Amino acid sequence: MFTYETADQKEVRRFRIAQFNGRMATVKAGESTVTGFVRSVLEQESSMPPRWTITIIPNGPKEEIKPLRPASRARPFAEDYF
Repeated sequence: MFTYETADQKEVRRFRIAQFNGRMATVKAGESTVTGFVRSVLEQESSMPPRWTITIIPNGPKEEIKPLRPASRARPFAEDYF
């Protein structure tokens, strides 16, 4: 799990919407970029200005989809008449 802390209300809103809709969110912290599902968005009540802690479950990189068979070599139907 990846934990991210922010005070930006627009960013927190984006994470809450992603969590509610079950979509993945991307966080860029420093040089690293993490993409995954938002597990929780917690407000730290004792801090001023308000801060939030976001927990993300990262997803591994997707493998490239390999075609099941080679592309068809058949000519289009229209080429038979020209």
